Amino acid sequence: MRILVTGSSGWLGRFLVPRLRQAGHHLLGLDSRPGPTTTLVASITDHGLTHLLASEEIEAVVHAAALHKPDIARRPASDFVAVNIEGTLRLLEAAVAAGVGRFVFTSTTSLMIGGALHAARDSGAECAAWIDEDLAPLEPRNIYGVTKLAAEHLCRNTSRERGLPVVVLRTGRFFPEADDMAHVIPQSDANTKANEFLYRRLTVEDAAEAHVAALEQAPAIGFDRFIVAAPTPFRPEDCGQLIADAPAVVARYFPEFPDLYRRRGWTMFSSIDRVYSAARAEARLGYRCRTGFAQVLAALADGGINPPWDAPQPPSP
Repeated sequence: MRILVTGSSGWLGRFLVPRLRQAGHHLLGLDSRPGPTTTLVASITDHGLTHLLASEEIEAVVHAAALHKPDIARRPASDFVAVNIEGTLRLLEAAVAAGVGRFVFTSTTSLMIGGALHAARDSGAECAAWIDEDLAPLEPRNIYGVTKLAAEHLCRNTSRERGLPVVVLRTGRFFPEADDMAHVIPQSDANTKANEFLYRRLTVEDAAEAHVAALEQAPAIGFDRFIVAAPTPFRPEDCGQLIADAPAVVARYFPEFPDLYRRRGWTMFSSIDRVYSAARAEARLGYRCRTGFAQVLAALADGGINPPWDAPQPPSP
């Protein structure tokens, strides 16, 4: 296929573009920043997208370009609206006009976490939140989440009204930067990331593979949203104890974990307030992340060489 990938200079794009080329596809990478995986330096807010898609005979679009949470501190809310909402709408309309056959939108699990969950955590919630695609109502807590949710609605509406197959991937955390949340373990970003593979994180390689699966399945699916994260070992009935004593729950599933962590000088979060379930992606999209907490422990047992939570080098474009 001839595929347009927006956000091709970003962390995901640097892994996805080579992966798709390896599969034999012709890639056009578009980003506002230059990079080795970017063919065209331009913005999705620019005019001329319809001509670009038609002239390049684009058959599929992966839309990963966006302003993200870290941009909140340096960009006004109007920029998020222009890029994440208006840019997505312009690209969807261009895809329909150019006869594109499938569209994959990179969204985020962040839009599923509103102020209510944070307030419940801070006030001593009695049960962790079990989060799947049926969670409602969605009340994003910042402009990033608000605009990504609005873009999802545009994807759904375009698919329904114009017949464009669209798959939305709500990805968990796969960025290499250190976390900025309250549960971070001081001086141990690797420990924090390793813990998150239990309920909210995935590798960037798995994120890229999920997009490959979405491209393949989009025509058969039509429209759907999927959470993409490492498979959690937890079950809904664990949610009460996860708040009260997360290490005990983890040890029940992974008896080897306490000793491996002790040797490394690591700790498990005392409480886990949410669990993202990727069961729907596995059942309907046919995709399951390869790396989970079991692989994290295996890497620790082997001495931690090239652990799966480390930021790998992107493959050659």
